[in-house]
Amino acid sequence: MSSSPRAGSVRVRVATEVDASAIAKLAGELGYPSTSADIVRRMRNLEPRSRHTVLVAESSSGEAIGWAHVSVNCLIESETRAELNGLVIAEGHRSLGAGALLLEAAERWARGQGCHTLNVRSNVLRSRAHHFYEKIGYQNYKTQKAFRKVL
Repeated sequence: MSSSPRAGSVRVRVATEVDASAIAKLAGELGYPSTSADIVRRMRNLEPRSRHTVLVAESSSGEAIGWAHVSVNCLIESETRAELNGLVIAEGHRSLGAGALLLEAAERWARGQGCHTLNVRSNVLRSRAHHFYEKIGYQNYKTQKAFRKVL
């Protein structure tokens, strides 16, 4: 658990479609503009549901101040692992412990799915995030380029 004085006032729970608006707003802060309808559709498309979880960090006032999406990835070339697909904390709430609480919950969920590792990818431009992950025990094990083709 984080030693932040504000961390005790944050609760982590599984997201529901009611959270779509807050998740969309936070996705925008992460650089992925989305609407509530986009988020609801994407949440419904997470299949099988047993291989995904979306977690929300909620302030003591009930405001969603962060979210994380974690999934189980079965790959032919390596053992089954969990992947942190996204994590964001609202501006003004960063560095206060909510991100660490989300990651702790993501790690618990991943262990419960039989995963022995949780992988995180982070844009090279997000040096603050890199420091955060390293501070809580994540190791940078690979540098790679990502490629995309619009279909």
